[in-house]
Amino acid sequence: MSRWIERTRVEDASAVLRRAIAEGLFSKDTTAALFHDLGRVRARLAELAERFPEGTLHAVAIKANPVVELLRALVQAGAGLEAASFEEVRLALAAGCPASRIVFDSPAKTRDELAQALALGVRINIDNMDELDRIASSIGASEPPLVGLRVNPQVGGGSIALTSVATRSSKFGVPIERRAEILAAFEAHPFLRALHVHVGSQGMPLDRLVEGVARVFSLRDDIERRAGRGRVRAFDLGGGLPVAYRPEDEAIPLSAYVDALKGRIPGLFAGDLGLVTEFGRAIHATAGWAASRVEYVKQAGDERLAVIHLGADLLVRRAYRPDEWHHEIAVLDAEGRPKGGPTERVTLVGPLCFSGDVIAHNTVLPRIDPGDFVLLHDVGAYTLGMWSRHCSRGLPLVLGHDGDELSVLKEHETPDDVVAFWSKSR
Repeated sequence: MSRWIERTRVEDASAVLRRAIAEGLFSKDTTAALFHDLGRVRARLAELAERFPEGTLHAVAIKANPVVELLRALVQAGAGLEAASFEEVRLALAAGCPASRIVFDSPAKTRDELAQALALGVRINIDNMDELDRIASSIGASEPPLVGLRVNPQVGGGSIALTSVATRSSKFGVPIERRAEILAAFEAHPFLRALHVHVGSQGMPLDRLVEGVARVFSLRDDIERRAGRGRVRAFDLGGGLPVAYRPEDEAIPLSAYVDALKGRIPGLFAGDLGLVTEFGRAIHATAGWAASRVEYVKQAGDERLAVIHLGADLLVRRAYRPDEWHHEIAVLDAEGRPKGGPTERVTLVGPLCFSGDVIAHNTVLPRIDPGDFVLLHDVGAYTLGMWSRHCSRGLPLVLGHDGDELSVLKEHETPDDVVAFWSKSR
């Protein structure tokens, strides 16, 4: 199986958790931790390098998982980083990423942020024509870093509306139906030298992903007829390859995506363009999993409830949109070994003080007892980065595993850390 779509087996997670316990990283006082498979992440970057032309910049989306030590591991493995805010630009720099390999994509860049990004030499994808005017008034006669224009290909939404960004009225990019305005912008601004497209981060079928790239790529010839041959130097494909969270979901291998691009848009791989990708979920999601101790088990009416230490704080989308977001669940005993025996229906609830803090309702699992561990699969992306401060619970411990080696990627937050977060100054 390609490591691009590989998922964590319960037995492997159990072995890593037991090693963390034995080494004292997951102590008796640790209530929950996230684990990230660094070897799997590196293997996915290696496959990107193999499938795409040499020199392609693979800028991993920071918003998918912003832990600096994880970002550092990505950069050391050859990745660039994609920032959706200027704070994420700073995270990328803190992780040791060269400015020229940072892609700044925020749809709400301020004048000051644009000025700082230009001074740093960060790549910028412009979201709208007013932003283009701001850059034009800032650069003067100087040669800016690579600047591109995000174009909304208007291919429509996918199965999850909240993660679809290529509908006709999407807030992102310049709609492709404004083609004449796009061509005029490239003709008027010589510093505009790249195109950028992204259609969504989950729930998009393969054909729609490819169609989005094809529609924006079709602008290249028209731009170069107006503004000169060789004007478009780079093409940013975005990310968006979906992850199979459910066992019955069909995963899309990277090879299938690249083959579809080559079949539909052969000119994309002709070698005269610098390509950029912005994968995040596909890199991280199935490389991460979480383990929480079970604090209490109690009966409420006809339901048996298991109270754990990760809930709607970590799995925001799962709690609020359960029909759209899924995570497989397993049970380990108090020593971290897979639990068998009789099964029963149980509702998994988190630690937050509101009734919607439910991770799984009336699901069938091996019998859960206090002190056991609940294993949450595929939480490497859009979980910790979306952490909710409701009830002011601290961020959990984050550990990396790389073969037999374990490392701390981020220490858990203490109550003092949380007080400092909410205080006037730190």
